[in-house]
Amino acid sequence: MSHDLALSPPPSRVAPEDLHDLRWPDDPSEIPDWIYTDRRVYELEQQRIFGGRAWNYVGIDAELPNPGDYIRSYVGAVPVVVARDKQGQVHVFENRCAHRGAEFCKTYRGNTRVFTCPYHQWSFRLDGSLAGVPFRGGVNGKGGMPEDFDQSRHGLRKLYVTCRNGAIFASFSADTPPLEEYLGVEMLAQFDTIFSGRKLKLLGVHRNTLEGNWKLYQENLKDPYHATLLHTYLTTFGLFVAGNRTGIVVDPTGVHSALLNARPKVAPTLDEHKVEIKSFKPGMKLADERVLDFFREFDSDWSSSAMTIWPNLILLRQMNILSARQIVPLGPAKFLLVWTAFGYEDDSDAMTQHRLRQNNIFGPGGFLGIDDHEALKFVQDGLNRSVPRHGVAALGNEHDTFDTVITDRAIRLMYRHYRHAMGF
Repeated sequence: MSHDLALSPPPSRVAPEDLHDLRWPDDPSEIPDWIYTDRRVYELEQQRIFGGRAWNYVGIDAELPNPGDYIRSYVGAVPVVVARDKQGQVHVFENRCAHRGAEFCKTYRGNTRVFTCPYHQWSFRLDGSLAGVPFRGGVNGKGGMPEDFDQSRHGLRKLYVTCRNGAIFASFSADTPPLEEYLGVEMLAQFDTIFSGRKLKLLGVHRNTLEGNWKLYQENLKDPYHATLLHTYLTTFGLFVAGNRTGIVVDPTGVHSALLNARPKVAPTLDEHKVEIKSFKPGMKLADERVLDFFREFDSDWSSSAMTIWPNLILLRQMNILSARQIVPLGPAKFLLVWTAFGYEDDSDAMTQHRLRQNNIFGPGGFLGIDDHEALKFVQDGLNRSVPRHGVAALGNEHDTFDTVITDRAIRLMYRHYRHAMGF
């Protein structure tokens, strides 16, 4: 970890006492509408959640292969830059000039020796320290910075950084526990299945904006109930359907989870498990059935693992797809998704093409992603336009076993942690 300036969480425009009119319901299975719609809640989340004791995903090593490489990223709503210095160390700092506050980096990615603010041309090194100030000594002996101006005190605000096998995380808090402790033993095992130490290869990045609260996306990947009802692609082709062998891993804090599934060797047929699934279309065919090919490459019983790592990462292994989705809140009712698809440097050309082909499942217009995006907008529309009431996440109970599929337990545990962090 590293830091330059003394860090503090992003300031909130509201304090907990300003939310005295909001009361969480007594029933732990109920979720109040106002956590998805209230601007005050959103502002407090920037400080308590994204600025708190959390590791925020900001990118992968493969996006920064060379010294001088950088990418734009986010921690919550705060724009940051992720850069690799000449010694190979990764730094994360605010995308905000230390002079007058301009957002100085406007390109998604690139390579540079220094970052120069377009407004007054202050320049910063790859570690975020201040490199130069134009006319620091004034002109003709007049003006300029005071003699006691200490350049070392005016670098960019740096965040704490941790990396594990190619994944990069940042935090505003010095008290954030080590990543291994943060994830817990079972979640770390799922994480390390993908980030095992094999060198990563970037396949592509795409971005799309969704009309919904950012927490709805975390919920979505903790919700096996919808997965076997909404998605025609998952159910019809056996990727996730009632009757499959399935498991749900939750870390000890309840905030991270992994939804695991083992695809059967033969295509599913209509049986007693699927009678209630309207999305199941037994006669549907794919134009290119290679999309369904699964080449076993991990020492794992599961063909898919959908991990939610609080607060901003969805890490997915679906057959031979490997991808990270970064959640960037843009307000109470809008968020950005940054999708990063990757493989491994030692993949064959055929495997790389296969991974790219399978990635048609996901993304803004993917076979699967498009269903969720529409459903989340429907939820947000209902929350915004109706008379407020509490949502219900009552499926299952706190004693559900690992293989219980029709359950909301992971969602309830997430909101138990959320309430504590937010002070509700």
